[in-house]
Amino acid sequence: MNLMSTSKPLTALIADDEEGPREQLRTALARLWPELQIVAASVHGVDAWDDFLEHEPTICFLDIRMPGLTGIEVASRMAATANPPHVVFVTAFGDHALSAFDAGAVDYVMKPVDDARLGQAIARLKARLQTATPSLAAPAAADLQALLKQLLPAAAPAKSRLIQASLGREVKMIAPEDVIYFESDNRYTRVVYEGGEALIRTPLKELLAQLDTEQFWQVHRSVLVNSRHIATALRVDENTMQLTLKGREEKLPVSRQFQGLFKGQ
Repeated sequence: MNLMSTSKPLTALIADDEEGPREQLRTALARLWPELQIVAASVHGVDAWDDFLEHEPTICFLDIRMPGLTGIEVASRMAATANPPHVVFVTAFGDHALSAFDAGAVDYVMKPVDDARLGQAIARLKARLQTATPSLAAPAAADLQALLKQLLPAAAPAKSRLIQASLGREVKMIAPEDVIYFESDNRYTRVVYEGGEALIRTPLKELLAQLDTEQFWQVHRSVLVNSRHIATALRVDENTMQLTLKGREEKLPVSRQFQGLFKGQ
């Protein structure tokens, strides 16, 4: 199957918290790979994850060291979705991860981006796109997840320990382990915890940068759930899945991108 010959446009996301390198990469890609459509230029890791969920690009160029979520953390989340992208890391000289990337699961380019090196990365991406098949995609995704899991401890920033919610005149300090799930709308995030619930103004995408991803799973653009409280994952039809929670009646939606979290054994 030749992915380059399909009608689906070839799209990419760029993420870098520095405007200069971000625009330099955008300009270089426009020059060296004009058919590639840049659908998002994210200014930090949290926005990169949100932009990925919105646009589902084929390729992501991620700066390793960004505030909120690092490029490695973002890539780790992407690798667990239903359709993970091809990842190229953009990194400064001497970054701790360079030797690990030489294993070939992902590619990298160094700042400032050099046309020759970027051209090599583009050639490798085109080759992977032309030869990618479902039988080859699974081992590649497994290799990527294993590599990123190895790199995460060194790249991840310290996580916040408490959720602060205003309840009238009181500021309630909620331990993350007591939270059952978070649910967001355009204005507030609802925090459902053992013993009650509260509203906070922190958007879900910012909470992602504060919480342990091993414990809190994003299952929908508007829902983060504490995995310890999940009872079952029910497939309603081919495209719809719902979670039931231990000791609770409500059901939480699982979007298509995250249904791969619940494969069974």
